[in-house]
Amino acid sequence: MASLLSVDDIDVARASGRTVRLLDVRWRLDLPEGRPAYVAGHLPGAVYVDLERELASPGHPELGRHPLPDVDDLRASVRRWGIDRGDLVVAYDDNDGVAAARAWWLLRRRGIDIRVLDGGIGAWIAAGLPLQTGDVAVAPGNADVIDADPGEISLTDVARLPRHGVLVDVRSPEQYRGRAAALDPVGGHIPGAINLPAVSHMLPDGRLRAPAEIAATLEAHGIRPGTPVAVYCGSAVASAHSALAYELAGVDARVYTGSWSQWSRTSGQPVATGPGPWDVTVSA
Repeated sequence: MASLLSVDDIDVARASGRTVRLLDVRWRLDLPEGRPAYVAGHLPGAVYVDLERELASPGHPELGRHPLPDVDDLRASVRRWGIDRGDLVVAYDDNDGVAAARAWWLLRRRGIDIRVLDGGIGAWIAAGLPLQTGDVAVAPGNADVIDADPGEISLTDVARLPRHGVLVDVRSPEQYRGRAAALDPVGGHIPGAINLPAVSHMLPDGRLRAPAEIAATLEAHGIRPGTPVAVYCGSAVASAHSALAYELAGVDARVYTGSWSQWSRTSGQPVATGPGPWDVTVSA
């Protein structure tokens, strides 16, 4: 499980001589500013990462709520976090790994050896380990971020995917059916998408389920290694977490970065509501 580390694994990595850089990615949809929680207590030496400003490019609503940052901006952020070439980077949060997975997904194929701390800060506290308060200042790092595809899929390609692969909406059933209040103009899902919520792969303590359990869930939905599959959510945060879960099960899932926040704002795109993939299609 190379993309996931336990609390004990951090000590093992350090004992082997590797430099471990910790990234605190506190973010929630209802509490996007995570710095106050970070200042109140974080893993010793961890640097705060602002998901809204550093793991996304703000000010482009036509691309969705959290479009990808420019690679030069992402490189500048990585160096500002103090990451050097060869460092092992561990991202964590206090929200079941959802926000940390966004950092993992953005950086995993771009020259950064990054993992997600399974269980996040809760696992650290449960292990009886200390927290540090205040901010952490680090010297700029020298790591490079290559301009490579992190594993995304475009609006055009995601619309075609259900004809030859599996498109997965990882939001709640209520959001999928268009019944839950949302930040977007209309509710519903992309026609042809199945609903497999991100929480399906999580344990109550915020850790991910075992790879075999995740694989069995995916298999039940027609997803196995080699299946063309893409995931989306509201704005490509929870879907990055699902991509992490799928990778543990040996499935390479692409992420629709615009997600529902882009689809629902694009004129003329069809919208499906109801419990089935193709139910009650209307125009956005």
